[in-house]
Amino acid sequence: MKKEIVAIPGVKPVKHLSRAIKFGNLVFVAGTTGRHMITGEMPEDAAGQTRMVFENIKMALEAAGTSLGNILKTTCYLADLADKPAFDEVYIDAFPVDPPARACFQVADLGAGVKVEIEAIAGIPE
Repeated sequence: MKKEIVAIPGVKPVKHLSRAIKFGNLVFVAGTTGRHMITGEMPEDAAGQTRMVFENIKMALEAAGTSLGNILKTTCYLADLADKPAFDEVYIDAFPVDPPARACFQVADLGAGVKVEIEAIAGIPE
């Protein structure tokens, strides 16, 4: 097997990272923030950013041939754990049944105005 960089339609590549990598029947999605990958717009609140994160991850997964429903594991970073209830509400909506394994941490700083970042590992159905 060899790794394959996932090209996301309409999204410019970034020099220092790959937004998603396919390896066999797995997709590894890099840490994704609530800044829309095409427009650059970012909601101010944690719930809005979390929704945008999932839209961005969905674009990456669809480009790789899979979907949010096939996410196996997420690692979630919050700038402030006080935002966790709002984050959890959106997260639960994204995975109404059989949610993926998850780790969630508060981190010191995610960058200018960023409240949420999520990385994911998904399977590609055969």
